[in-house]
Amino acid sequence: MDNPVPPPPSEPRPRRRDRHGRGMRGPVAPPQVPLSAPRAQVFADLVQDSVERLERRWPQLAEVEFLVVEVPRLDREADGLDGQSVPLGGIVPAREGRPGRIVVYRRPVEIRTKSREERAELVHEVVVEQVAELLGLTPETVDPRYGED
Repeated sequence: MDNPVPPPPSEPRPRRRDRHGRGMRGPVAPPQVPLSAPRAQVFADLVQDSVERLERRWPQLAEVEFLVVEVPRLDREADGLDGQSVPLGGIVPAREGRPGRIVVYRRPVEIRTKSREERAELVHEVVVEQVAELLGLTPETVDPRYGED
């Protein structure tokens, strides 16, 4: 048993691999890749894209606030809901110096869609319907392509 143990190095060596020899762990995808964007941010981007599309035709929408909320707060008696339908969006009319607001509810829209394309179409339909209600117009007037597949 004359096997001497060498003394530890005086300076620590830089780690180049993890202890199993497979390399250091890192992020699955870099931050600029869409895979790493949170679902809430992707949904907000869909709403923003729809709003920008409509603002070109309706410049007065620049004064309207668009919000994304997780789920609607429901007061079944006040809203007159029968327990069967959950709103996908809503409006708060302008008053007392506050701009009008259009709200899109993220979770109810996500539950009703399977793909990103379906979600983008449904988000646009909800935004168009809410803009039409706020402006007192029909959805077809707000966006002539409304309801087309």
